[in-house]
Amino acid sequence: MRSSNQVFAGLGTTIFAEISALALQHDAINLGQGFPDDEGPEELRRRAADSVMRGPNQYPPMKGMPELRQAVAAHNKRFYGLVVDPDREVLVTSGATEALTDTLFALLEPGDEAIVLEPAYDCYHPIIKAAGATPVPVTMMAPEWRLDVEALSAAFTDKTKLLVVNSPMNPTGYVFSERELKAIARLLETYDAYAVCDEVYEHLIFSGHSHIPLMTLPGMRERCVRVGSAGKTFSLTGWKVGYITAAPALIDVIAKAHQFVTFTTPPAFQMAVAWGLGQEDAYFTGLRQEMEQRRDLLGDGLRDIGFDVVESGGTYFLTTDITSLGFDGDDDAFCRQLITQAGVAAIPISAFYGDSKTAPKNFVRFCFCKQEDVLKSALDRLRHWQEKRQAA
Repeated sequence: MRSSNQVFAGLGTTIFAEISALALQHDAINLGQGFPDDEGPEELRRRAADSVMRGPNQYPPMKGMPELRQAVAAHNKRFYGLVVDPDREVLVTSGATEALTDTLFALLEPGDEAIVLEPAYDCYHPIIKAAGATPVPVTMMAPEWRLDVEALSAAFTDKTKLLVVNSPMNPTGYVFSERELKAIARLLETYDAYAVCDEVYEHLIFSGHSHIPLMTLPGMRERCVRVGSAGKTFSLTGWKVGYITAAPALIDVIAKAHQFVTFTTPPAFQMAVAWGLGQEDAYFTGLRQEMEQRRDLLGDGLRDIGFDVVESGGTYFLTTDITSLGFDGDDDAFCRQLITQAGVAAIPISAFYGDSKTAPKNFVRFCFCKQEDVLKSALDRLRHWQEKRQAA
């Protein structure tokens, strides 16, 4: 029998599926996968339900419902001062992962190189490879996860077509500074390259940090593809509504990829998200404050237990250095033991590297977008586990 596509055939079961299955088997509290454990804002859900009953329920426009494209454009102007044409510069997708897939397929060709800052969201590498291009990893500097500008500069070549920038960054929670973004912008201009800006956590930015879209910097308007996510902004990850902002020349070719991937997205969800993006500032401020409180609850508890917690400037995630716990093993073994012995699931950071052999083995990621009582229960289990270890 003839072989299948080697990029996908060579992929194993994701670490998220493995950890979640093991957590289920051992009745563990799952702080591994990044999704909230509530159902999202009631008003948005009501509006989606009403829209289903009213219609339309047939194919919406391929580029998205006009109401949502207009709302995305208004959102860009309101929060970042970006003036966007909703008809020519916005594309609605079935989730941010589809947006990333459409963009990478549309921009990359065999022989191209795409720079990926690691640790990185796990879809980047296989999509780049499936497009026939070569991912070029640049490692962020642990434990602060800062950008090594010299290493990034050395990674650029005449074959560099684009750089993937994820800020706030999954899995590290790192928020790129204006200085770092300006350094990236200089390199993009020097090498005539694009930036694919994964900004799905744009409204989950915590005190002391601010989100600066790379697209807002001088010279970057025509080079950046900005990806947003209703799933993250409204805690409705199952709706799978994403949106792309880019210059017309980029949107046109990305839309051609989109039409053959999903073509469109359920109109009822689009209409509800359009309303959601226009909510008062109180909603977006409240979302940030609520998640920051949960971050602090989990972070403070982990520190008390003995974890070395790295600051998280945004996202749903905290990374922790497990060296201080004196564990005899790597991050993968630690996470599996945490499930079986403590009843809590986390994700090894080495899973977020294209080559796990070069990844650090002493960091794990916890997710804090859970109810406070769930986080407290997880901390109680971890505290009991650590006390038993110390007594042994």
